[in-house]
Amino acid sequence: MASDDEIRDGEIRIGLPAGFDTGLYFIGTIRTPWRNRADCPKNPREAGDAVSTIEVDPRYAAALSGIEAYAHIVVLYFMDRARRDLVVQVPRHSGAATGTFALRSPARPNPIAVSVAELVSIEGTVLRVRGLDCLDGTPLIDLKPYRPAVDSPDR
Repeated sequence: MASDDEIRDGEIRIGLPAGFDTGLYFIGTIRTPWRNRADCPKNPREAGDAVSTIEVDPRYAAALSGIEAYAHIVVLYFMDRARRDLVVQVPRHSGAATGTFALRSPARPNPIAVSVAELVSIEGTVLRVRGLDCLDGTPLIDLKPYRPAVDSPDR
């Protein structure tokens, strides 16, 4: 695996801003079977039947009220171990130099990921889901109900 200083031929990296523009509250932690990037699925569909656990901070327990009514939820998470300085990347699957914003790669200025996950079960502030593609211990940013009538561009 390449270190943060290594880039592939054709990739371009930039200097990052001196400071951040805003702050976030992480509302929990995602637990997955994947401990390193080599084993982690490259997208939510590659996760297959693997079940991940979303541990929501107990202070947000009341915010989960009603989420059990949905078969799927939108999960936003922060890929905290991804590099943030690449504006052009050369994905292994294509080998073609491509702008970061035209890729689903976790390497991006703000490594925020979004997945629609199947809600398997809820027990207190612990949600079991299928369809996440992140490393164990990934910080949770937000949860939202998935509503096909609103969220699907085909409707």
